[in-house]
Amino acid sequence: MQNLIPLIIMGLPETQQHQLGDVDSQAESVDPETAKLSCPATAAFIRSLPKERGWRTPFLYKYQNFWCQPREIQAIINLQTHFKAHRSDIIIATIPKSGTTWLKALLYATLNRGRYEIRGGGGFQSHPLLFSNSHDLVPFLEYKLYANGQIPDLGVFDSPRIFATHVPYPALPGSVKTSGAKVVYLCRNPLDTFISSWHFIKNVRHDSLGDFTMDRAFDMFCRGVVGFGPFWEHMLGYWKQSIANPNRVLFLKYEDMKDDVVPVIEKLAEFLGMGFSPEEEAAGVAAEIANLCSFETQKELEVNKTGKSISGFENWSLFRKGEVGDWVNHLSPEMGDKMRQVVVEKLAGSGLTFSGF
Repeated sequence: MQNLIPLIIMGLPETQQHQLGDVDSQAESVDPETAKLSCPATAAFIRSLPKERGWRTPFLYKYQNFWCQPREIQAIINLQTHFKAHRSDIIIATIPKSGTTWLKALLYATLNRGRYEIRGGGGFQSHPLLFSNSHDLVPFLEYKLYANGQIPDLGVFDSPRIFATHVPYPALPGSVKTSGAKVVYLCRNPLDTFISSWHFIKNVRHDSLGDFTMDRAFDMFCRGVVGFGPFWEHMLGYWKQSIANPNRVLFLKYEDMKDDVVPVIEKLAEFLGMGFSPEEEAAGVAAEIANLCSFETQKELEVNKTGKSISGFENWSLFRKGEVGDWVNHLSPEMGDKMRQVVVEKLAGSGLTFSGF
């Protein structure tokens, strides 16, 4: 990646271009995670950024106004520099632990429903989602395609191409915003997002990083110090775009999907420009997709019990409960009140709300 540094610098805001060129890589002790990066200049730049103690790595760094881990920042710089969106592209965007695995499955099945025969009585024959994790079918841009300094050949993807990202809207590659590509965003009640994140981190955090109490994690989450956070800025970035450009950005809520996913699937299909025909409606195709992609179906598939579709994460760890309101079983009423206060304050005047929150 060393020979890509001039391109990377060009892809950064002016305020960070000079930092990357001038920073002294020996100016401070080396974070072991930055030492693993494939590009020394990028590692040095990352060490120059504001930082806080991390959740599953020693530190999180503040890059372009959001918090992120070193490997992901390197990948995002690579992504911002090299990714060229097509008008026909579809980008799934989420903040971690808000239903990404489910949305990937739903969008993939909806988009490809004409390619796979529906058998009589319900269900799909030989559907890829029965044999592949949804993260393999809809790859992450920063976790997979542009990770570790690689520049992928995206010509191998059929059109329309489907990708996923956790990157906040302002930090998306410019071509995503100017090409006419469609973005589908999913968010979740922050209290449930926190609990899901907390349980997930407990499974992947290395013992060498020391104890990481729920109280400490909750405080960091409420301050916005969490991967790709602050969560409220992440939500608001896509929320505002969905209002300004409703034909290009679709904003979904996890709770609506849990309440009744079939209308959400129908809304998704309309947004993609491929609404269900009267014949499909009569055959209950949207309900078949809902069943195929349900938490219960996907969790019990062998492919989702073994392997790692995302580097460093066991597939089984992507399926915990998927419930709405589970936070009440883990957080005190005082913690719930504190989170509500943060959300009300940060989302004030935006029109974005959460039912039952």
